[in-house]
Amino acid sequence: MKKVVKFGGSSLASAEQFQKVGNIIHADKDRRYVVPSAPGKRFSEDIKVTDMLYDCYRAAEGGKEFSKKLQKIQARYQEIISGLKLELSLDEEFDLIARNFKEQAGEDYAASRGEYLNGIVMANYLGMEFIDAAEVIFFDENGNFDEVKTDKCLSERLEGVESAVIPGFYGKRADGVINTFSRGGSDITGSIVAKAVKADLYENWTDVSGFLVTDPRIIANPETIGTITYKELRELSYMGATVLHEDAIFPLRSAGIPINIRNTNRPQDNGTMIVESTCSKPKYTITGIAGKKGFASINIEKDMMNSEIGFGRKVLQVFEENGISFEHVPSGIDTMTVYVHQDEFQEKEQSVIAGLHRAVQPDTIELESDLALIAVVGRGMKRNRGTAGRIFSALAHAHVNVKMIDQGSSELNIIIGVENRDFEAAIKAIYDIFVTVCI
Repeated sequence: MKKVVKFGGSSLASAEQFQKVGNIIHADKDRRYVVPSAPGKRFSEDIKVTDMLYDCYRAAEGGKEFSKKLQKIQARYQEIISGLKLELSLDEEFDLIARNFKEQAGEDYAASRGEYLNGIVMANYLGMEFIDAAEVIFFDENGNFDEVKTDKCLSERLEGVESAVIPGFYGKRADGVINTFSRGGSDITGSIVAKAVKADLYENWTDVSGFLVTDPRIIANPETIGTITYKELRELSYMGATVLHEDAIFPLRSAGIPINIRNTNRPQDNGTMIVESTCSKPKYTITGIAGKKGFASINIEKDMMNSEIGFGRKVLQVFEENGISFEHVPSGIDTMTVYVHQDEFQEKEQSVIAGLHRAVQPDTIELESDLALIAVVGRGMKRNRGTAGRIFSALAHAHVNVKMIDQGSSELNIIIGVENRDFEAAIKAIYDIFVTVCI
């Protein structure tokens, strides 16, 4: 087997964490390609190396003295190197970084050095070949990821390479300028490497033992999801559940490569498997619960709306013209409600209202603010009758008023709208009825 393993910043924050990572890799000979992030926080008040690099570069860019800031960053790496008892010096690398900072090589270059330097340390520690991501990950002149060129080059470069360390988060444009993915982009690099080497499994190691059924800030010690499909993950990630960078899913999904989310601090835990499809039955009727606050609804009423061709298109065009994206559009015979992010809508609400009057001549328009949307997701809902009934019963028992319900034809998810103030109570009620009573 071939496994690509990516380790997040918390997994590589110190020499002690590096040793845990080393033990994990050496425990399985199939873990052949390693994608490290930059060192994260060692403790809650600590600063991530990436943030230190941003701060240092901005000082250099502003013509301020930045050498002390850079020395602090070098000290972080030296602490790891010394703790691992490595015969390694990064002096030349930091001299080059200092020169490039003075010449204002760009924020992307600055941010990428965290992964680059950690990759050098990791390769030295593991005795693996180091491959600079700038040699194998490519972006076009506009900063868009060049998938075709990258896949071809990376496949050729890693062919015959038994094991290697490829730092995450960055690559280069055609003109040689360093370009980064968005924050958390090491997940993306890991998935790109996994696709290029036709890996059997992509392991993403972090500080949690997989995806949780719901937010641990709302439910104490929620259950871990054993297996989740890409579709379920997409629904939960969209509604705020975050463990894996969303863009990391697509290269793997297209290649049919499963993902295993694992905990560096608890390697004995199985974590969560993310797969295209599965015959395995979920432990509970639902797979997960996720949600967000801060929505507004625009309810449009007009008699005989259903017989007016193009009504929905005209309504949504008004939102498009005002640069506002919509979240959900539940409708009835004479009503249509558009849910939007409240902070995007507030500045343009009067422009939207005027536009709707011009476009569709509604009888009334009503606005409601401070709403939350909750997604109840699960492939098990298809084969279990009465799921919606159980949700509403639980919410009624918790004295939560439901403002909206929207269920897709796939029966994979149910979206519920509630007031912001009822958000936590609603999630607790749903979790209890589907999970707590089954434990």
